[in-house]
Amino acid sequence: MNKAQRIYVAGHRGLVGSAIVRRLEGLGHERVLTRTHAELDLTDALAVRAFLAQEKPDWIVLAAAKVGGILANDTYPAEFIQQNLAIELNVIHESWRAGIRHLLFLGSSCIYPRDCPQPIREEYLLTGPLEATNRPYAVAKIAGIEMCWAYNRQYGTRYLAVMPTNLYGPGDRYDLAASHVLPALIRKFHLAKLATEGAWDAIRRDETIHGPIPESVRPTLLGLVPPFPPRVDIWGSGTPRREFLFSEDMADACVHLLGLTDARAATLFSNERAPLVNIGSGQDIAIADVAEHVRRIVGFEGPVGFDASKPDGTLRKLLDVSRLSALGWRHSTDLETGIRRAYEDFLAHP
Repeated sequence: MNKAQRIYVAGHRGLVGSAIVRRLEGLGHERVLTRTHAELDLTDALAVRAFLAQEKPDWIVLAAAKVGGILANDTYPAEFIQQNLAIELNVIHESWRAGIRHLLFLGSSCIYPRDCPQPIREEYLLTGPLEATNRPYAVAKIAGIEMCWAYNRQYGTRYLAVMPTNLYGPGDRYDLAASHVLPALIRKFHLAKLATEGAWDAIRRDETIHGPIPESVRPTLLGLVPPFPPRVDIWGSGTPRREFLFSEDMADACVHLLGLTDARAATLFSNERAPLVNIGSGQDIAIADVAEHVRRIVGFEGPVGFDASKPDGTLRKLLDVSRLSALGWRHSTDLETGIRRAYEDFLAHP
């Protein structure tokens, strides 16, 4: 990949896609192509075909996806599998039709079996049952990996799939009905802090920006019922462990992989092994401890509870990142610094 080539980043408004665009442009790439959903519907095969024929990108980064946390996955399983399958099918197949040899597909660590050994190695794919709460989404992402592998074997393309761990950072989604755990914690503690201060106008502004506060959490989060101080309730027991990676680090890892020479990248492409690379920090932490980090950084001093009636999900999900490390990359942003930067961005972009 060189700076004169055209790189199309699908999903450039999302957490991952926007970080990749910033990283590419920061390195001097001036021919980064983007389209909003209104400009290009990736679930429309003919529209994707026409776009690629007109723009003729040299590289594709497929970061577009329908994403969400446990609640969103459990509420809209049909949309999660249908939309993600459609996007992957159209972009990967039409990229091959257009003669595009290089593509980077963004997946998710939920592709791995619920109870597989830790840390999770790439070869554990399809070795056991998936976590039930996000199975439709996971199946769609597995299909994308299989497509990359199949086109590589049959047509000699270099389509690579990367599996990021739990991501957070600038431009994240803070809708409590759809967001992942860390951005949800940031917003919950922030709202509870505002309620403690009696900043009701600020809370109303927040709802117009990030979405309504679900009725199931509104009374305790805003201190509207006894005991009257606001309380932040966290889903589950707080004991599951999760790995987190700052989105800017994720983007740096993706660009690092895009920039590998053919000789260096050759180990990632074979008929015997899926073209799959884990991207993570290689470190995990209990949800209760993550919540304490966020509480302290936001500055909330009220009570914190755990709602054991809500699902924990997979008890541990730590990626083995030795394959990526062997290619010369490791993360640089520790969790404390990353949460502070994410909260600063949350405050700066209301």
